[in-house]
Amino acid sequence: MKALIQRVAKASVSVDREKIAEIDGGLLVLLGVVKGDTRAKAELLSKKCVELRIFEDDAGKMNRSLADIDGGMLIVSQFTLAANCRKGRRPSFDDAAPPGVAEALYEEFCRLCMEKGIHVETGRFAAFMKVELINDGPVTIMLDTHLFT
Repeated sequence: MKALIQRVAKASVSVDREKIAEIDGGLLVLLGVVKGDTRAKAELLSKKCVELRIFEDDAGKMNRSLADIDGGMLIVSQFTLAANCRKGRRPSFDDAAPPGVAEALYEEFCRLCMEKGIHVETGRFAAFMKVELINDGPVTIMLDTHLFT
């Protein structure tokens, strides 16, 4: 499971020109589910996202987590994070989990973040979405559960 997380001052997602989700301050999480991902990977990644200390404390150091600042999380499914660009000029998405599996794990990831006390907003799975954000920092980090162990 892969997540591109961005610390944001504000983020929103729209479908067909209708804003369907928005947060003020927290994390925008672009989530990619790859073949072989499991509920255990979703749990590991949700814990990492919620507890990662990337928000500034009073001294200006990155010492606070999303939970510490009571921030929100906007989670958007992004199968293109599974892109394989090793050959040629067109990405292959063969490593992406099948839609049924990916949607179930996306929803599980969202549920797990909510269980940790985080206010979660979501995009719409498999929809063409417009994502807007005001990056805070900027702070952008790539997380990949396959690299955690």
